Amino acid sequence: MESLTLISQSRSLSISSNLRILSSPNVSSTFIPKDVPYFKTQFLKLPGMATRNVIVSAAMSEKPWKRYSTGGEAKGFVDEMRLVAMTLHTRQQAQEGEMEAKAPEEQRVEEWEPTLDGYLKFLVDIKVVYDTLEQIIEKPSFPSDGEFRNTGLERSEKLAKDLKWFEEKGYGVPEASSPGVAYAKYLKQLSEKDPQAFICHFYNIYFANTAGGRIIAKKVAEKILDSRELEFYKWDGELSQLLQNVRDKLNKVAENWSREEKNHCLGETEISFKFYREIVRLMLS
Repeated sequence: MESLTLISQSRSLSISSNLRILSSPNVSSTFIPKDVPYFKTQFLKLPGMATRNVIVSAAMSEKPWKRYSTGGEAKGFVDEMRLVAMTLHTRQQAQEGEMEAKAPEEQRVEEWEPTLDGYLKFLVDIKVVYDTLEQIIEKPSFPSDGEFRNTGLERSEKLAKDLKWFEEKGYGVPEASSPGVAYAKYLKQLSEKDPQAFICHFYNIYFANTAGGRIIAKKVAEKILDSRELEFYKWDGELSQLLQNVRDKLNKVAENWSREEKNHCLGETEISFKFYREIVRLMLS
């Protein structure tokens, strides 16, 4: 799985423009590969969120996550993003996961008990996030973000069709709630001042939906939708090729980044997980 199954026990996050990222070279963490002699780590702190250590570099190497790559080393910056993301899964969700499941949503998807009301909340909130992402890409503050227009991975129109179908069937579609609104606000802030951090979220959000998202969708559909496949999980064209095209674009954009900028992008992964997990958790409400 290339990115997130995105499930955890974290509580709703309030967004603040004063996100603090503090460097420390001497902190150990379960996320740090034990076979690397020196690490630069970051403390990521948001209001109401416990501080956690996240690896952003190992010996400042171009290949800091060698231990996790099935091929022996990262083959591009997208591979680095994927490898870092995998460590943030629970052991129940992925073989490479390093977190221990403590809450129901951190367990295997087969063990979930989703509700229809909760799933509608999820669809509404995740649409707010995709709407925001696609608006940002359409009129980007940084030219490099414009590379990701019309990739074929866009989801807003598909989600609109799904929500219309629910309405036509007589289901009450709720207003967007704080998890989706908060994440959209944060993405907008990043897009205006922090292109590396924004790309981290772009990657994790879109690639999560094509990997763990589809697994979740199948299991949820079996339990509460009579196995109906939503438009949200359908793509126009060959998905594998669409994903490869975006990987190539991401790698090309990252070629112009310094190692420090790449590490800054990677260091945003945990924040991406925490926001998205809040939205995924709505399914179980």
